[in-house]
Amino acid sequence: MGVFNLEQSRTETVDTGWRKMIRVGGISSWMQLGCVIGMTIALAALGMRPETAEEAFTIFQSSKLVGLLRDDLFSLLIVAFYLGTFTGIYAVYRKTSHQAYVTLLTVLVFITVILTFANHSAFSLMHLSDQYAAATSEAQRSQLIAAGEAVFASNIWYSTGAYIGGILLQGSGILISVLMLRHKGISKVTAIAGIIANAGDLAQHLLSPFAPSIAGTIGMFGFPFYLVWFPMLGLNLLKLGRTPKETEAE
Repeated sequence: MGVFNLEQSRTETVDTGWRKMIRVGGISSWMQLGCVIGMTIALAALGMRPETAEEAFTIFQSSKLVGLLRDDLFSLLIVAFYLGTFTGIYAVYRKTSHQAYVTLLTVLVFITVILTFANHSAFSLMHLSDQYAAATSEAQRSQLIAAGEAVFASNIWYSTGAYIGGILLQGSGILISVLMLRHKGISKVTAIAGIIANAGDLAQHLLSPFAPSIAGTIGMFGFPFYLVWFPMLGLNLLKLGRTPKETEAE
């Protein structure tokens, strides 16, 4: 009896830990919603991201905070919070027949997060802008502008690593949303919104180097669905992360 109670206690402790991770996933999804809203406000109030190194240097010299916001700081945060969101999703599916499938998707998302952090340009541009402001000759300024353009070419929008990472992230979002269609604890609205949002983003990502005008139009169509997917996914994960006692108390 004692051994049985000990094993039961261990199981309950493990399950409680995983339920907490599911709730972390729900909170992370809501944080992503906040970042999407913040990014929208920043774009409307401050303008689009700079297109040249010299423009970026000017912005950073005026205000480092504005420079960070205009250089896609919110995009970086959205990707970072996928660490929590997909960990929560994995915790939901870890004891199902889809465990191996969801494990693979979670690993791909984690790889994307690493690639995104490795290729984000904000702090590199901030450092170069300080050097540009302190430069005493035109030759030095020209060298720093060239260095800044190299940073642009390797950032989260133009580098090969970032391009592949975007495919992995949006592709994983589509596949996990399709899987959600079959889960009783996740609403169909969540799953369908996830499919459309990620599919629109993936299409935009694939087309952006070759047909940027078409890619932009497609991206505008898919973007609003993130405003549905993130809050609904957060709500579903928080409900799934409740303990049995919390459920019984309702």
